[in-house]
Amino acid sequence: MAERDRLVAWNRELLDAHDRLRRALRLARDSDDPRDAAAARSDLRLHCLGFCAALGGHHAAEDAALFPELVARRPDLAPTIERLVQDHAMVAGLLADLDAALASDAAPAALRGHLDGLAAIMESHFRYEERELLGILATLDLDADPRAVLGPL
Repeated sequence: MAERDRLVAWNRELLDAHDRLRRALRLARDSDDPRDAAAARSDLRLHCLGFCAALGGHHAAEDAALFPELVARRPDLAPTIERLVQDHAMVAGLLADLDAALASDAAPAALRGHLDGLAAIMESHFRYEERELLGILATLDLDADPRAVLGPL
């Protein structure tokens, strides 16, 4: 039974990583307090920095460790992995745009727009990744540190 638990763990690890990132984004979005704009901006900057670093680290780890392993074992996944890597590049651009908006003291409505757009793309990406990979990850026998494969979340 322990071996089966290890085999199932990779799909759970991915779901857990996605859930942590969803929570981090919710914190960032909830920090927008119109009663105290200066505090809201400071809180948003803090939450966004942590969230952006976590999401970027998650995608970088997948690109460097998980995805090459999956394609090596399952070449039929190459088109799926290619789409996921393209999504990662798009999300990285959105994170850079958010960072630039934070650095430029953009209006709260503009920051909210960045977060809303990022949330929509991120959720679409996560759902696609989960739909396409969870079944495969449930059978993946990979001896690796989850932080190296999914990022230090």
